[in-house]
Amino acid sequence: MLTCDPTLMPDPRPLLVRDPRFRAHTSPEGHPERAERLEAIDRALAPLLEQVLEVAPRAASDDEILRAHSAEHLALLQKLEGQTTQLDPDTYISPRSHEVARLAAGSAVELALRVARGEARSGFALTRPPGHHAERARAMGFCLLNNVAVAAQALRAEAGLERIAIVDWDVHHGNGTQHLFEHERDVLFVSLHQFPFYPGTGALRERGSGAGEGATLNLPLPAGCGDAEYAAAFEQIVIPTLREFRPELLLISAGFDAHARDPLASMQVSSDGFRVLAGMLRALAEEVCAGRMLLTLEGGYDLEALGESVAGVVRLLAEPELRPEKLPALTPVGSELIGGLREAHAQSWSSLRGRAYA
Repeated sequence: MLTCDPTLMPDPRPLLVRDPRFRAHTSPEGHPERAERLEAIDRALAPLLEQVLEVAPRAASDDEILRAHSAEHLALLQKLEGQTTQLDPDTYISPRSHEVARLAAGSAVELALRVARGEARSGFALTRPPGHHAERARAMGFCLLNNVAVAAQALRAEAGLERIAIVDWDVHHGNGTQHLFEHERDVLFVSLHQFPFYPGTGALRERGSGAGEGATLNLPLPAGCGDAEYAAAFEQIVIPTLREFRPELLLISAGFDAHARDPLASMQVSSDGFRVLAGMLRALAEEVCAGRMLLTLEGGYDLEALGESVAGVVRLLAEPELRPEKLPALTPVGSELIGGLREAHAQSWSSLRGRAYA
């Protein structure tokens, strides 16, 4: 079991995994989840590489995968190695997909464990295929293995962490991640997503069950929300809840498809808006868990917007100190929306009760 070494000085540079092998998972011509996404990110990151510490990817072991997925699901991916096929209307397998999916999940684990050990304060796994739609027993929504869930389970089993928070700002609800942890009280899952929308889950009433009731925090947002609504949801709901929960490490499913230019959704977040959200989470992590946070890449399908947004977040992680940000003003309609979401979750979190925000 790993423990954080209190005498170890964390490297101030964020850890980064990126590798050409992640482009070897392929989809049919015109599919939005394509290798060019990582090429766009590489171009945008070129001026920043001296400010990061690159880590080689590594494959997830069977044991690591099976903490989050069924043996039948893993066996199917292994069986399909070397083949080209379709698993659902959106999700494809190419000859190297099993290999690449293992690399994506293992890279998330590797960065998470390094951050947990205190080698660095933060990291970003720039991998594909994405993961947050993958259920315990099946692939879906472009996702083969649930990278962030595999990392969370490794942190519990190998690093001995007891409280982990997962924040998912992808425009689509992270159904797979929610379902894997919705019965748990020590894994807090927070999701901001366009609703109603694919995959149809993530309603406000979905708050976990049994011991995990209240530890699923869904914030369904109507189409058209942008920087002001997202920042207000973070300020008024996400950050107070995280502060009350006090995670030992923060995991972020970082999808960039809520961007105003993304072709698959109808949100209006800007490239700078994602940087502001990352900054708010970094400040919270520095307050409650020694700055320990890890991002895993999910969606984002406008290539230029994706590159800009990822570069802005990486630059934010690499800054020695956070600079104060002025949050965008919220309209009265936006205030009513965020206030309603805050009130709905106040029964589970005392930090959301009390005075209303202006």
